[in-house]
Amino acid sequence: MKIDIGIPDAEREEIATGLKKVLADTYTLYLKTHNYHWNVTGPMFQTLHLLFMEQYTELWNSVDLIAERIRSLGVYAPGSYGEFAKLTNIKDDAGVPKDKEMIKNLVEGHESVIRTARSVFPTAEKASDEATVDLLTQRLQIHEKTAWMLRSLLD
Repeated sequence: MKIDIGIPDAEREEIATGLKKVLADTYTLYLKTHNYHWNVTGPMFQTLHLLFMEQYTELWNSVDLIAERIRSLGVYAPGSYGEFAKLTNIKDDAGVPKDKEMIKNLVEGHESVIRTARSVFPTAEKASDEATVDLLTQRLQIHEKTAWMLRSLLD
């Protein structure tokens, strides 16, 4: 059935394409954060182990919201490691980094999601896609706050 939600097809496709990148970045950051939760060592172990669990849980919950927005726009959401690897800007680690490097990598990951999310705004705003704008605004607030908190651990 044709979708008629007040957003032209071309704009829906463009918004969904941007959201696919947000989803890929978010899922990749989730996986990285969960990996760090499992493998962190050092004097900050307990603090980081718990912090990373809180962060990966939030990320895990958010991927569903992003994927469902893509589906609401009438586009299939990516759902495999291969698709995410093609779409994400977040780099894989070679080995297991030390605790401070983990923190630095997560700051960079959150900043990457922020930049990717911001890149979707112009099209969503132009198409009066308030639902996507709202989703992106919420994600930006969370990622900016998380990046700030992680950066504070490095001072």
